Amino acid sequence: MKNEYLTLFSYNSELVDNPKTEFNINQNVLLEALSKIESLNENSEIKYEIHKLIEIIKNPLKDNIGLLKNFSNGDVFHINKNLLLDDLVRIANSHTIERAKYYIIRLKKSLTEIKTNKINDLNLNRWKEYDDILTDSLWIIDKRDKSGTHNAGYWGNFIPQIPNQLLRRYTKKGEYVLDTFLGSGTTLIECRRLGRHGVGVELLPSVAELANKNISLEENKFNVKTEVIIGDSTQLDFQYELKKRNIKSVQFLIMHPPYWDIIKFSKDRRDLSNSQSLEEFLNLFGKVVDNTYEILDKDRYFALVIGDKYSKGEWIPLAFYAMEEVLNRGYLLKSIIFKIILFPPYPSTSITVASMS
Repeated sequence: MKNEYLTLFSYNSELVDNPKTEFNINQNVLLEALSKIESLNENSEIKYEIHKLIEIIKNPLKDNIGLLKNFSNGDVFHINKNLLLDDLVRIANSHTIERAKYYIIRLKKSLTEIKTNKINDLNLNRWKEYDDILTDSLWIIDKRDKSGTHNAGYWGNFIPQIPNQLLRRYTKKGEYVLDTFLGSGTTLIECRRLGRHGVGVELLPSVAELANKNISLEENKFNVKTEVIIGDSTQLDFQYELKKRNIKSVQFLIMHPPYWDIIKFSKDRRDLSNSQSLEEFLNLFGKVVDNTYEILDKDRYFALVIGDKYSKGEWIPLAFYAMEEVLNRGYLLKSIIFKIILFPPYPSTSITVASMS
């Protein structure tokens, strides 16, 4: 009998006839059933009862306990069917009663408790449901997001998936994000989408105008503040600028500077893309890091997005040089991520995530 159960529960996708992954359950009914199963003293009994729950989810016509019907206020719970089945299969496959009950308790917590941390709104008790959040050190993205007001019209703007991933991982709704090289407004568009307040600094007035246009066309369903400042981030008094806007500090800092002179964005001498040498580029970038150091909250995060450069037969690891400029100013390295976009092919990008020490 034991081997039969292990075979039955080995792969949950075979148990799911309905291809839909999201469905509603009666939370109270499921919790009551799990509590009764938790009170059992034989592992074979636990397996049998868990199997009955799986059969109900697999075939709603077998629902004789009201798990998938008879909803009243507070009972309905929206959940991923495949993930719920995964959890039930794990319980059924447990070799010991102690392990089975441990998984039952964990499943009950995921249904009743919201566990978050200080830097994001993700429910850690249901972390498996965030299958669209990238946690590896290599991000392979099929193509850039062109939904809403996102577009690739401004040469050199970064793909929206980067700020989307970073803001969801390292910020909460209602917090402040600062982008010191705003460009056409990608970060602030994502701020509007995700409910974060955003401030962006752009050197070139014509580009700032484009950013304002792009941002204003994006729906502001969370009623957040997004503002574009025209200025030079190497010289700007950020504390003064934030104070004028009644902002004490920011909770996330993102920088996507020019990749030195790979793309010439303007003829303005202050533009980092016009740096005459690597040393000049790093010096100017370092000034931006200096200018923003005091406004980022302690224990919060700074993301640097930049690529390398190949010139005259020499590979120049620009991302690592720029990362050193950040670390030399007291930040702690938390992660290095490489991004590859498949279509159309883009050069790889390095994303350095550091925290305020």
